[in-house]
Amino acid sequence: YILFLFFSIVISQNQTVGVFEYEEGIYEGYTLFSPSRNTYLINNCGQLLHSWNSNYQTGGSIYLLEDGSLLRTTKINNSNVFDGGGIGGGVEKLDWAGNVIWSYPYNSETFHQHHDIEPLPNGNILILGWELKTAEEAISKGRGPQLLEDGELWPEHIVEIEPNGDTGNIVWEWHLWDHLIQDFDSSLVNYGVVSDHPELLNINYMGPGQNSSGGKADWIHANSIDYNEELDQIIISSRALSEFWIIDHSTTIEEAASSSGGNSGMGGDILYRWGNPRAYDRGTVDDRVLFAQHHVQWIDKNLPGEDNIILFNNGRNRPDGDYSSIDEISPPVNGYNYDIDSDSSYGPNELVWTYTAENPLDFYADHISGCQRLPNGNTLICSGPDGTFYEVDEMSNIKWEYK
Repeated sequence: YILFLFFSIVISQNQTVGVFEYEEGIYEGYTLFSPSRNTYLINNCGQLLHSWNSNYQTGGSIYLLEDGSLLRTTKINNSNVFDGGGIGGGVEKLDWAGNVIWSYPYNSETFHQHHDIEPLPNGNILILGWELKTAEEAISKGRGPQLLEDGELWPEHIVEIEPNGDTGNIVWEWHLWDHLIQDFDSSLVNYGVVSDHPELLNINYMGPGQNSSGGKADWIHANSIDYNEELDQIIISSRALSEFWIIDHSTTIEEAASSSGGNSGMGGDILYRWGNPRAYDRGTVDDRVLFAQHHVQWIDKNLPGEDNIILFNNGRNRPDGDYSSIDEISPPVNGYNYDIDSDSSYGPNELVWTYTAENPLDFYADHISGCQRLPNGNTLICSGPDGTFYEVDEMSNIKWEYK
């Protein structure tokens, strides 16, 4: 999904919006986006091919399904819930004519959908959500009381929804809360040496990222989710911690709450993480390579770079200046697991490919934004804050630009 706003106009000498670059070698496809309640499908000339209208502003992601229906998140106002950046509240499906043919609210005073969803090959839908944990619950997991400035936490969880008529059934779930470690309170069962357990999240690690809203309670701030059918694994991006995680989806609900079972044998523990090894005490501030990233995903099968991981690295507070990049890596996958030495962090240490502006500081989006590998090997980029998107080739030449 790519989120941005555009207006189609006749190109002229005084052009301020529209297609600015259109060169040979661009991918001949359509672009889907939703800046508000409306969703648009356009061609490379900026011509509107189709549109949908909803009663709700998008909650952060949209997908055009193979049957021509539109799957989108919905932003549902709920004054009784914690209000973090990217808050949504539900999912709806619209047919080609714009009729709502299915909807599923996922919000209450204790849980809330946010940012992203992921349609699965079997027709089910993964929903990324927050869930409330009280100060007492957090302290019982070893959270230092001094780190509970908001008096509560809203960590991440995932549910898989099977559409069923006008509603849906939760058929699988995963909770980060089941996979925590801490070195603060030795009387608790999850006490341990953080660096010995990269498969667990340190509940007391406060990452370098900054959130637009939600405060310290939203200390993870996940912002995207993707699925790999071949591995039956899920990838999640944490903006606040500046790293992403991969988990096993082949588990039962019971196994997902444990550290055993599934194809990996690791239950719902973190199989792989990358971007900020300081989060698991196997690196320093100098080893950080992600800076408030978004839209982490596997490159689809049969596309150039297939099975690599690509993301929009926003670049907020980079040591060498604030600038964005599109980064691609080849993860150290070994069967259903990922290689790591006992005394080092997860690799790789080098990127497969990256895009920055010729003058890096000229390309900077401090929040939202996304990217996508195209069938011709080019990469589509959305700079969310200024509503600009590009198609660049593997040599980082801009082949198409729209503002």
